[in-house]
Amino acid sequence: MNKKIRMSNWKKVIIEYMKNNSKEYILVMLIFIIGILLGVMVINNTSTENSNNIITYISNFIDRFKTTENIDTYGLLAESIKSNVILAIIVWFAGTTIIGMPVVLGIILFRGFSLGFTISGTIFTLGVQQGIVFCLLIIFLQNIIFIPALLTMGVSSIKLYKSIVTDRRKENIKIEIIRHTIISLIMLGILVISSIIESEISVRLLKIGIKYIK
Repeated sequence: MNKKIRMSNWKKVIIEYMKNNSKEYILVMLIFIIGILLGVMVINNTSTENSNNIITYISNFIDRFKTTENIDTYGLLAESIKSNVILAIIVWFAGTTIIGMPVVLGIILFRGFSLGFTISGTIFTLGVQQGIVFCLLIIFLQNIIFIPALLTMGVSSIKLYKSIVTDRRKENIKIEIIRHTIISLIMLGILVISSIIESEISVRLLKIGIKYIK
């Protein structure tokens, strides 16, 4: 019963936070979507030479994955966590400075671009059916929680930026910095979970499903 009440309270807090910052969420989502579209456009408008390079890279990746007996999931997990920790630190630090806001938005744009580029490139190489299967196996699961966590850090950074620009009172700014830090730490925990999903679940699912690809 207590667990249900706690879960209910957490849901209320999350929903309330999203309602109060709906404009900021719309902004970061638009930037992320623009990034995805740019990634897709780059693939669709790439030269024949670059197309061949993309096909070769993805095909080699799949072939190596098929022939690898023992996957170093621990190494993948460590590398993924390291990458996400660095990402969270950069977003947190950039969010605490006025000049760092373009960096935060740039990271969101780039992450969207990378996702769009990867999905489009995979479908371009493997075809629609196998490309979608591949993306569902290796990309979908961890990004379900990775993307909201990244966008929430972006929203938190925007809130802090607005506070620094519009509210010159040091006490209020300190409170916002503490709030931004707490949110960033919580989102870092979620990013670590996405790393675990990527290395422990997605990779294993891909190992099972890859024999049906190509």
